[in-house]
Amino acid sequence: MTEARAYVTLDELLHLRHRAKGFSFLPRQPVHSLLTGRHASRLRGRGLDFEELRHYAEGDDTRAMDWAATARLGTPHVRVYGEERDRNVLLLVDQRQSMFFGSQLAMKSVVAAEAAALSAFRVASLGDRVGAIVFSEAGGVVEIKPEARDAGVRRILGEIVRHNRLLSATAGESDPALLNEALRRAVRLAHHDWLIVLISDIAGADAESVKHVTRLTGHNDALSVFISDPLEAELPDIGNAVLTDGSRQIEADLSAGVLRRQFSAGFAERRASAARFSLQRAIPVLPLVTGRDVSDQFREQLGRRLSRRRAA
Repeated sequence: MTEARAYVTLDELLHLRHRAKGFSFLPRQPVHSLLTGRHASRLRGRGLDFEELRHYAEGDDTRAMDWAATARLGTPHVRVYGEERDRNVLLLVDQRQSMFFGSQLAMKSVVAAEAAALSAFRVASLGDRVGAIVFSEAGGVVEIKPEARDAGVRRILGEIVRHNRLLSATAGESDPALLNEALRRAVRLAHHDWLIVLISDIAGADAESVKHVTRLTGHNDALSVFISDPLEAELPDIGNAVLTDGSRQIEADLSAGVLRRQFSAGFAERRASAARFSLQRAIPVLPLVTGRDVSDQFREQLGRRLSRRRAA
């Protein structure tokens, strides 16, 4: 097993610009995408502007048919709409101590940073404004208001790197209350028709979290990027091992089946709780794992547009 990458640099995040393609947060998705109606409620997305009336072409959505024009002109016609630009997207990026864990390619905190970078670059490339709330024990809770173009993206990535570099195995326990503080600030900041993307392991989510998310989704869309490590789902049978949460250590016999089953059951319940919560509020959950390339996971789950000539 290779050692997980513990930290990320600004240059590494900036280089992800060229991999921020082949996926979209817009409501129109390929049939296999996480955001289609078959998997979760569609994002409402931005408003639509009428662009043109044109002849029907094979593959066009029949729901776009203009039946009045079709009857009047004698041939099938469809109405073409384009999504409005300048939608506000707010990234909530978790860099708490609970994220400073990883057993394969990267720590969960690194995966969160890369997911945020890919999201920010993709949003900016489509003409939307992107902002962020970055939170950690050492760095506090920092708000970056949405801006257009690359200047805003670079400001977000710089703040993420600052928080990421403050993480340490000896920095103390994770503060679950920071998740609710970040959500509380998002409620205050996002007024109407924003897209809120929570990038976290959702450690510490509770009844107060539910209230904040319910308020957010009343007038906005939301997407949860749930980050985990394979070791959280199943402890290896390696005999005696020393486990630590950053401030305390305990020696445990990992060959004991009861201990491994209890550990796995705890993670399964946390994941199932997130899924139940998301289904109740029609919030899609995009699961990311530490053992695979983040951009590949984005493309697999959010999918490419069906028509290459329309993909950006």
